[in-house]
Amino acid sequence: MAEQDIAIEGLSFARQIFEDIASLTKDPAGGYTREGYSAKENEIHDYFKKLGRSLKLEEKTDPAGNLYLTLPGRHRELSAFMSGSHADSVPQGGNYDGLAGIVAPLTCLWWMEKTGFRPQRDVTVLVTRMEESSYFGKPYVGTMALTGKLRPEDLQLRHRTRNETLGEAITRAGFRPEEMVTGRPLSDLGGIAAFVELHIEQGPRLDSKPVKRIGVVTGIRGNLRHKAIRCVGETAHSGAVDYEFRHDAVLATAELLMSMEKHWIHRLDRQEDLVFTSGVVKTDPSASITKVPGLVTFCIDMRSQSMGTLERFHEMLVRDTDRIAKKRGVRFEFDKMLRTECARLNPRLVAKIANTAAAHGIPFLVMPSGAGHDAAVMANAGVPSAMIFVANQKGSHNPNEDMKIEDFMQGVKLLLLLIENYDL
Repeated sequence: MAEQDIAIEGLSFARQIFEDIASLTKDPAGGYTREGYSAKENEIHDYFKKLGRSLKLEEKTDPAGNLYLTLPGRHRELSAFMSGSHADSVPQGGNYDGLAGIVAPLTCLWWMEKTGFRPQRDVTVLVTRMEESSYFGKPYVGTMALTGKLRPEDLQLRHRTRNETLGEAITRAGFRPEEMVTGRPLSDLGGIAAFVELHIEQGPRLDSKPVKRIGVVTGIRGNLRHKAIRCVGETAHSGAVDYEFRHDAVLATAELLMSMEKHWIHRLDRQEDLVFTSGVVKTDPSASITKVPGLVTFCIDMRSQSMGTLERFHEMLVRDTDRIAKKRGVRFEFDKMLRTECARLNPRLVAKIANTAAAHGIPFLVMPSGAGHDAAVMANAGVPSAMIFVANQKGSHNPNEDMKIEDFMQGVKLLLLLIENYDL
């Protein structure tokens, strides 16, 4: 069977891409770093352009820098089947987050070119820009621009470590930020019949399954985030100031986070979908062992499949900061909240993926996505969208991502079957 052959013969093609990108983006400090709108991200896109030319694919780049590589179909008047993901990464991340979703459809197109198969409709690989929010606090920049959802104020977001705005970074990378915030899509969204993003699962569920190593995703959590909340207390001498006179920013922040954890557990007990994280907590640069800390800066990331749940949980956060501020004589200063809508994937397309897997003996698990993805932006823009998950070992957003190539090739096989049978 052709789909069996791709799982075997396509392995070397796919593995070579993973190895090439790994060598291009290895971080001396560990892991892989592919910052969005950087020279390194441009280098990766150039690599994929060269690969696309070797496969005789049509090539297009939009004003945001998103790359489209297309295998023409037999009926070009039909809307295209699109599959892809992002080429960037978090700092010192793994090699498979995002990249797997580019390599998978490219492997399918390599196989079609090798076997002389021509699909009914165009098949396009989309390589998006800056999906990760690690540097500017804004996720999905490429797809937000593509769908006409990026806002002018987003371009003013500042880099986390250097004095540069997002707009300046985009310009430095060679693209046109002013064309990304017009409110109009950068491409004809009506010309996309389906968008399917293959991605590593970024949690342990699939890897805990001995047989069901593929996930068919039903929906994607949205999130509410604060990049930098400040707790402002009063710096004092650690030995000379007694408890009743202290305005300790660390203890106030700790009390807030523990209180929010209790609220979180209560929500889970009520069967609500919710996760809550504070991934960065830091004191003032002048803090020392002999000082009562007067300043703490921390971030908040809350996610759910229900925006209502998120809004209510955020209200609890605000109420708790007011209560703790009065109790401890501190104040909490909020930066602007960043909001990403949850996404319900297209039921017909999700069912088609599940039915295709079942018909061809590919064991799978039906599951939601806890992490956000470009597919969420496409779905919320009205593009019929779905996702395929592949098991991944040792977590994600760290250097230890360890996706087994055999699991990945099962995902490639399913994607190929979906493309081949899409119009049947």
